[in-house]
Amino acid sequence: MDVVALSRIQFGVTTAFHFLFVPLTLGLIWFVAIFQTQYYRTGEERYRRMAKFWGKLFLVNFGVGVVTGLVQEFQFGMNWSEYSRFVGDIFGTLLAVETLLAFFVESVFIGIWIFGEGIVSKKVHLFSIWMAALGSLSSSIWILLASGWMHNPVGYVINPLTGNAQLVDIVAVLTNPKGWLLFRHALAAGFVTSAFFILGVSAWYILRNEEVEVFKPSFTTAAIVGLFAAILLIMTGHEQGQEMRVYQPMKLASIEAIWNTEQPASFSLLTIGDLTGKQEVWSLRLPYMASFLACNNFDCQIQGVKDLQAQYEKKYGPNDYIPLMVVTYWSFRIMVALGFFMFFVSAFALLVALKNWPPRLVKWLRWLPYMIPLPLIAGVAGWVTTEMGRQPWIVQGLLTTEKAISPNLTPGMVAISLVGFSLVYFGLAVVMVRLMYRFARQGTEAALRKSVDVDESDQAMEIVMVGAQI
Repeated sequence: MDVVALSRIQFGVTTAFHFLFVPLTLGLIWFVAIFQTQYYRTGEERYRRMAKFWGKLFLVNFGVGVVTGLVQEFQFGMNWSEYSRFVGDIFGTLLAVETLLAFFVESVFIGIWIFGEGIVSKKVHLFSIWMAALGSLSSSIWILLASGWMHNPVGYVINPLTGNAQLVDIVAVLTNPKGWLLFRHALAAGFVTSAFFILGVSAWYILRNEEVEVFKPSFTTAAIVGLFAAILLIMTGHEQGQEMRVYQPMKLASIEAIWNTEQPASFSLLTIGDLTGKQEVWSLRLPYMASFLACNNFDCQIQGVKDLQAQYEKKYGPNDYIPLMVVTYWSFRIMVALGFFMFFVSAFALLVALKNWPPRLVKWLRWLPYMIPLPLIAGVAGWVTTEMGRQPWIVQGLLTTEKAISPNLTPGMVAISLVGFSLVYFGLAVVMVRLMYRFARQGTEAALRKSVDVDESDQAMEIVMVGAQI
């Protein structure tokens, strides 16, 4: 492989792994804040145990997420220096605010919440977890506004001397509809991911009839939030599909395997392509439905990849502007299928709680722990669809991926670092799963202890810190 392909794989591996922690961090801290608020209002010990238990699991996830996120920022300089040079005036501004403001607010108030109980007042302790949640929310906003700019560049001019993008309208960047759409979708994904995590762990305790006074309320809260978040996830996903027709028509055409412009356009139930991933062999299609989904009417035109390729060649010059359709087509369908499945699972979980836990329904909860990874799989599939569907652009219409690479890289350099990153990340993944599994099984009493003896859990945490140093 050439250096561009290897660098894309490397960034894909590190980003996909980091993305496994982002949704859980984004959503779980709000559950902790809710349970902490209930403890403040009622004084009931079970709510304190709920906040401490889920807070401990949040902190493990947060710690590993920070470690993996740092590597991404290094790669902008190591592998993608031409990209960093081109968008640094805009992208760098947004990431700087995220780091200097949002992340520090989140980190400082998490520290107060962890160590401040019994030292600061109950009001301050409660305030700290809500500020940490708002910091986490703010952090995601700045990052997704930066990502949204890559999909829909606004508020810039191209410097005629340097050829770089320069920020001229910060308001346009901060109000970019693509960035806020990505944020709403990511926020919904975070709540669904956290809800399924809580549902799975709580179901395990409920079926064992252990600490049900803690885990039944946790289960019910997660079911309610999960159901509404799943609805929001589907709605914002549909909104993104309609937005694609306007801003990224090639992505929409590749997702739906529409080769030639259609009006009305059919929806692909199943399309089989050849080995290139860009030619159709056989397909089964539903007439009119792609037009309806994209435009809310049955007579909407959707441009095909072949026609768009010809248009882009005239506008941007010779190049292959068609994404690898076999990837965008199937990753999109995996994401959508899991999204609807999670909606029905959340609805079933809420039904069990509202029906006062009938045994004939409770027995089905044994499957919920195995469903904890589903939102993570859907999230990675969605991220692959979003980023692969934009290729060959790294900044839509302005900069191609092959022109964003660092000029002095060699395939050997990237291959060695790719193997190194993959091994470290695999080790962190093992530690992460081990820690989460172990802490989840220890119950709420262990989460209430302020100090523990050195055991395997502490040794595992040391491995996480070593990973951070690496």
